Amino acid sequence: MKILEYTMNYLLLGVLYLLKCLPISINHWIGDLLGSIASRLPIERKKVVDINLKLCFPELSLEERKTLALQHWKLFGRSITERGYLWLGSKEQIRKLVHVVSEVDLTDGQPRMFFSMHLVGIEAGLIGVSSYAEDLGLKKQITLYIKMKNNFFDAKIKSWRERFGAEMMLRQQNARVLIRAIKSHQIVTISPDMDLGLQDSIFVPFFGIPTCTVTSISRFANLTHAQVCPVVTTLNADGKSYTCRISKPLENFPTNDEVQDALRLNQFFEAQIIPRPQEYYWVHKRFKNRPEGQARYY
Repeated sequence: MKILEYTMNYLLLGVLYLLKCLPISINHWIGDLLGSIASRLPIERKKVVDINLKLCFPELSLEERKTLALQHWKLFGRSITERGYLWLGSKEQIRKLVHVVSEVDLTDGQPRMFFSMHLVGIEAGLIGVSSYAEDLGLKKQITLYIKMKNNFFDAKIKSWRERFGAEMMLRQQNARVLIRAIKSHQIVTISPDMDLGLQDSIFVPFFGIPTCTVTSISRFANLTHAQVCPVVTTLNADGKSYTCRISKPLENFPTNDEVQDALRLNQFFEAQIIPRPQEYYWVHKRFKNRPEGQARYY
């Protein structure tokens, strides 16, 4: 069993190196193909996508949701094949794939937090931001992540993501470490648009559905007096590249009301998703946990 696992790991590693060497048009063609195949397989994540789209867009017909789901699966497939470039490519390759635009002066010494969201370009955007921050001479940017079950790739992906000056920290990291980092002018990036369990979370609407939502952004910002800036990576009109925008900090945020703060973040996410619903990570079980007494969706 160990030999099989070892062989599969190195085969996948070889595929990543191959994807890195291909022209981006061929890389994306492979991603489209893989996504199209996945959309037709009887897999759990296909059901998750269909359920999520039905919950969030009940006004769409079944055919419209099927079309949207296929568009999403193709972009999701691309986001996977692009990782050959993102994890193994040069800075120049990454700059061709993602352009970073900042509306704030990151060198002004203000304590800041970034919050991102799971559009298909999130990996490109956050790696692009780490390269951008390194070029500005900033301290290492901390990004929280969830450990993979595959230890071989967990270690490799962590090192690939850190090669331009980022520092990856597990989401279970002690809050004091993160608070000290923010106060010392390290930027901490959190992507709070996932269901991470009931601990330190509350239920607030997301597309009108009570959704388990973490409160960490609000709590850390209150404790550190940090500015809270959105970081959103969207697909460009050419369909081949992304723009990652670091926006001005949210005004009057945080407040002393965690519920209103969490609701405001979810409303921000909705506003980004509605113009480009095919780009959101509908493969996630966003509505996994339910308020007491409510039936599960998945």
